[in-house]
Amino acid sequence: MHPIRFAVRMAGAAALTALIAITLPPWAAGARAQGAPAGFAAPALDPADVDPTCKACDDFYAFATGGWRKTHAIPAGHPSWGGFDELAQRNRDALHAILEDAAKIGDAPAGSDAQQLGTFYRSCMDTAAIERAGTAPIDPLLRDVAAARSVSAIALEVAKLQTQGVNSGMEFESTPDTVDSSTTIAGIGMGGVGLPDRDYYLKDDERTLKIRAAYRDYVATQLRNLGDDAPAAARESAAILELETALAKATPTRVELRDPKATYHPTKLADLPALGSHVPWRAFFDQVGAPRFEIVDVGIPAYVSAYDAQLAQLPPATWQAFLRFHIIDSYGSSLPQRFADASFHFRSGVLFGVTEQLPRWQRCASTADSSLRTPLGKAYVARNFPPAAKRRASDLVANLQAVLRDDIAQLTWMGPQTKAHAQAKLAAMAKKIGYPDAWVDYASLPISADAPYAALVQRVRAWNHARDMARIGKATDRTLWGMSTATVNAYYDPANNEIVFPAGILEPPFFNAAADDAVNYGAIGAVIGHEMTHAFDDKGRLFDAHGNLAEWWTPQDGTAFDARAQCIVTEYEALESLPGLHMNGKLVAGEAIADLGGTTIAFKAFQRTREYQAHQRIGGYTPEQRFFLAYAQVWRSIQTEDYTRRLAVQDSHANDRLRVIGTLSNMPEFAAAFQCAASTPMVRKDRCQIW
Repeated sequence: MHPIRFAVRMAGAAALTALIAITLPPWAAGARAQGAPAGFAAPALDPADVDPTCKACDDFYAFATGGWRKTHAIPAGHPSWGGFDELAQRNRDALHAILEDAAKIGDAPAGSDAQQLGTFYRSCMDTAAIERAGTAPIDPLLRDVAAARSVSAIALEVAKLQTQGVNSGMEFESTPDTVDSSTTIAGIGMGGVGLPDRDYYLKDDERTLKIRAAYRDYVATQLRNLGDDAPAAARESAAILELETALAKATPTRVELRDPKATYHPTKLADLPALGSHVPWRAFFDQVGAPRFEIVDVGIPAYVSAYDAQLAQLPPATWQAFLRFHIIDSYGSSLPQRFADASFHFRSGVLFGVTEQLPRWQRCASTADSSLRTPLGKAYVARNFPPAAKRRASDLVANLQAVLRDDIAQLTWMGPQTKAHAQAKLAAMAKKIGYPDAWVDYASLPISADAPYAALVQRVRAWNHARDMARIGKATDRTLWGMSTATVNAYYDPANNEIVFPAGILEPPFFNAAADDAVNYGAIGAVIGHEMTHAFDDKGRLFDAHGNLAEWWTPQDGTAFDARAQCIVTEYEALESLPGLHMNGKLVAGEAIADLGGTTIAFKAFQRTREYQAHQRIGGYTPEQRFFLAYAQVWRSIQTEDYTRRLAVQDSHANDRLRVIGTLSNMPEFAAAFQCAASTPMVRKDRCQIW
């Protein structure tokens, strides 16, 4: 899955400067955005967002978004703020209205959408009841951990906690078979460390050392919140950090994990003891609720062996402390305030630089969206995503697919054999737009008013886990969505060969039904193209039309692609998120390839529209200029330094600013639109080009 945000996110400049203040005609300003609160107007392009003191050909990001950046600040509770966040907030407002309405219904039939939504939201908002319940909802989990005093018993607790949504180091789940995606098999993955990335455990620079010290304090605080005395909590925290460091050492880098061949190891159950002799494997799989199977995909065999070694070497008391902490870390936001405050202080404060929590209703709306996808998604679509919006978005997708098909046919570096396979893959690509054709039935999920909030969270997790286990050994369900309907994001899934655009992103600033084509193709068109070309990025190209890992490129075409991809790696290695903080070119290569490919294809698709052919200026801008302004303004944002530094370590996407500069500096269409001389910074001399 490749989300565009996380996993997310320049005639001559002098001539344009005089045109910036021209107000867009009323028809171009757009109607009220679908899903937006009453009174909200979504201008197609807001001239106030532009900074005319910057030269478009020197730094287009500063030019296109500088006005917005000067007049906005990061709201309390957020580590960053930008176009994604503004839309996400409007969507939360829409979800909030739905939940408030449901919460007022006291006699909704049990199991109905209104009953589930109202009960869950009321429970989340009832902080007094949460305080009264204390740790009672998770006490059974804690007691079971305390009773586990042998290696095998600890291993079975790891399995049991999986059923409650607590991943404590050896993740077990269903997954499409990498070489036969039509079948879903069992898979063993990694997890269970509390810091965001292995590097946080292994690097020794001053900032990383401070974060590790703060994490050790956070672990100790949560153990004290459970009742441990200070000396015991300090000892346990130090031991947990040592355990997690050992697991981090066995974890490949994020760049290494991008190679699907390196993470696919189908293994017979009889061979698992050779990887980990201290785990009672059959009992482990029974405990986790899996059906019988004979083959499991072990993502990283060396990690399983390292985990097994820690089970054997460390005393049970260390593992008990580790599991107790991860229970609290997982459920902290649904427990009394002392747990939530400790989690916020470290996870948002230390790691992201956030100083204030979001209002309770916003947190509850977000949790309801992830927990009750069908009940809330159906209500969101009914209120905020009319059929006309889906039809126009579908047309955009079809237009870009046709352009990419023609573009593949004209590539000079790809041979006929590879082109035929590429065309077949593009033609077979599934397109999910707005919302599922068939909603998952949530009626069997027991959401009742007699249970504390943390217990409801447990029920949601157990219900989802059971559904996941039930998929093992069956045909892959390709109707499932990996995001909720209101999510402001999109993704490409190589196993399903599908592109997915939730209704949540099909609103301004990405998609505006009242805007001109230049704006829509520059914004949502580039997003569509981004996801579509993920099928042919450095990772996606390894999968065929059916979503199977396969060699379908000729050796010479593969070499030609790799050389072009290396151009992207080299470019981004030289770019800095902050002074001295360079991008990891190999980590961001896939997303940067998709940014360049997607924007290139979107521009070619825009050139086929009647509006482009008419070539009329709007607000002083040519159609081409409006296209590139729309693309850049999607990525407008401001971030805390801590947030920027964290993303540079773990995010496969470049910094928002660099996504604009790195992409557009490779496009001669951009240089032509803003009459940029070859010597200006926004014209890359060693231009990268794939599509």
